[in-house]
Amino acid sequence: MTIPAILGATLTLQHVPDLVRYGSKPAREPDLVERLLPSLRSFDDAVAYPPHQVFLGNLAPEALRALPRPWWRDAMAASPDGVSGQIIDQADFYERLAARDGFDLVRMGHEPRPGELPLYLGREMVGAFAPDHEQDESLTASVLLENLSCLVSATHATAHLLSSPDVDPASVTHVLACGEEAIGDRYQRGGGNLAKAIAEACGLTEASGADVKAFCAGPVHALIVAAALVSSGVHDRVAVVAGGSLAKLGMKALGALDTGGPIIDDTLAGMAVLVGRAQDDHAAPIIRMDAIGRHRTGSTSQQALLEDIVGRPLDAMKLGITDVDIYATELHNPEVTEPAGGGDVPDRNYRMLAGLGVVRGDLTAEEMPGFIHCHGLPGFSPTQGHIASAIPWLPHALARLRTGELERTMLLAKGSLFLGRMTRLWDGASITLEVQR
Repeated sequence: MTIPAILGATLTLQHVPDLVRYGSKPAREPDLVERLLPSLRSFDDAVAYPPHQVFLGNLAPEALRALPRPWWRDAMAASPDGVSGQIIDQADFYERLAARDGFDLVRMGHEPRPGELPLYLGREMVGAFAPDHEQDESLTASVLLENLSCLVSATHATAHLLSSPDVDPASVTHVLACGEEAIGDRYQRGGGNLAKAIAEACGLTEASGADVKAFCAGPVHALIVAAALVSSGVHDRVAVVAGGSLAKLGMKALGALDTGGPIIDDTLAGMAVLVGRAQDDHAAPIIRMDAIGRHRTGSTSQQALLEDIVGRPLDAMKLGITDVDIYATELHNPEVTEPAGGGDVPDRNYRMLAGLGVVRGDLTAEEMPGFIHCHGLPGFSPTQGHIASAIPWLPHALARLRTGELERTMLLAKGSLFLGRMTRLWDGASITLEVQR
């Protein structure tokens, strides 16, 4: 059996402040838009924002602990190009949006017609975005803008991954897209296969593709599927990709306005991960296929979920909870969630994880704070749902595993399936990466 490994990972950001108005919450509250405009950030501010520099790989996550809050007050010398990614401005994003449009949806330089959305750069209207069917609610301008934005942000990340001299695009034979968008029309609203569109846009002519959906846990589920495809020999190299969620722009904006801060949830994000055969030089960390975490349908409590996706994998590897160097969970930036009343999501999850360690007898209650500090991470990801769930840690993890700074790390994600109103269940999945021996 082939041993699967993570061969590379990239994360990208697309700063689109003038699309915040089309996020789900601002779009539902038109009076909010005028209040938002004075609080939108410049591109330079977005580049210099410390959590973004962590996201792009230029700053270690732990460095945020030493920076005084709020982080948005601490502009730093920074580059839009990162060790493991890149941030682009809105003008660049619009150009990419037009380049990827094959159906005359993007009309730069034109006034909006009825049913079209105006596109802005600051206060200036610079174009329009069109619907593609008068009677199909899945092909309205707002839904198509959301879908095309997702394609562009995913393509940005995937192209960045493929730009590495170590990656031959012809070697990628399958693409799995794992975002939360629903691509389709009125007869198959979530028919999907954005993966094929991303593969086409990136010149992956040898690749097939399909979409994997599981709310926020989607990327980790997709990594498991990719690893299984490589392990079984069906594919040698699989790209796991996802774009950002336009609907989530401005989702927590009221909290920022109430506290006098800038609108931080003004960026889309993209991810791309390459899964392939373990390499002879042992440089790429392997995926422990004997220790995949999966949330069972019968596990109906949060404690049971954690036991499924953390405790059982640890038992399979015959490890204690402190034998994993770093755990990555939902890494939402607390400067977005706290002002809106959502608290510090990573801290809450790490407290639950430490509690599991106490229940399992690996920790005492007094050791919980130390465990959280040593084995956890501060949140730094845009609140882009699926993107924030463990994946932002991956480029940092790969670098540290390659140098031997880490021996193993676990990525665990949870999904809120009840949001779809088909079940009240949560979901969860995890993978463990290890240095090759």
